[in-house]
Amino acid sequence: MAGTVKRNARDTHAQSQRGTEESAPIKGLLITVALLFAGTFLLLPLLNVFAQAFGKGWQAYAQALANPDTLSAIKLTLTVAAISVPLNLTFGLAAAWCIAKFKFQGKSLLITLIDLPFSVSPVVAGLLFVVLFGLQGFFGQWLDAHDVRIIFAVPGIVLATVFVTFPFVARELIPVMQATGTEQEEAALTLGAGGWRTFWHVTLPSVKWGLLYGVILCNARAMGEFGAVSVVSGHITGLTDTMPLRVEKLYHEYNATAAFAVASLLALLALLTLALKTLLEWKQARSYELAQRAAPNLNLNSQLDTPNPPQR
Repeated sequence: MAGTVKRNARDTHAQSQRGTEESAPIKGLLITVALLFAGTFLLLPLLNVFAQAFGKGWQAYAQALANPDTLSAIKLTLTVAAISVPLNLTFGLAAAWCIAKFKFQGKSLLITLIDLPFSVSPVVAGLLFVVLFGLQGFFGQWLDAHDVRIIFAVPGIVLATVFVTFPFVARELIPVMQATGTEQEEAALTLGAGGWRTFWHVTLPSVKWGLLYGVILCNARAMGEFGAVSVVSGHITGLTDTMPLRVEKLYHEYNATAAFAVASLLALLALLTLALKTLLEWKQARSYELAQRAAPNLNLNSQLDTPNPPQR
């Protein structure tokens, strides 16, 4: 009877696999289409960027990057990313913790506000800050009277960058914190650990991979943002030009070599982000695999340590 049941289960599993698997020609066709699409729309443009950047040799490439205005754009991009990423990290961690660990009124509204930059065009976000902080905006007269410049200055670029990038950390952490639950924190609090100690030694290690992944995505978007920054920067050469704006300005000035040289730095950033993403996913999968292997050993040890009940 047991053999019949097992045989029927194997037959059912084999039938389900045959029902979901595609034939070899269909598999080959799908893989070929995917590779052609990726090669045409992703790989070829990326290779073209580096080919155009080094088309006139290393010396022209180095001279393009050594231009004072280009160096200023690189410095401003790094500065904006260094300011906006920690701000988004703080907000994303706090928002994810509140949403995943607590029940409160307005949770749905908070989640909607976090997703707002995904649905609003970056250009519209830039115009929003112009309406608020521009000379003719709601706070423009007060800011001008106190000699505070936000629009067409670095603070406006930072605000626009923070707006378009703040969902990344929160959106990476929310599902991770919801999956881990609250049992570990409750156990730590029961054993006498304080709130901050529980956070640093229990909550943070459990979400470290999602946190690092969110920070990497946030940093890449912050350094490559164009639309919102273009509206609020004013395109002042040497002062408010970031790397994407510098690429556009050089290209419009028919300086293609310099434009592609700066673009190659952004492409290297994208490749570095992809490499770090792959590494983090591998480490996360490796940690999960080791945990899965350790679980049966722990169960076996617990069974061996359990004393046998007395026989009557």
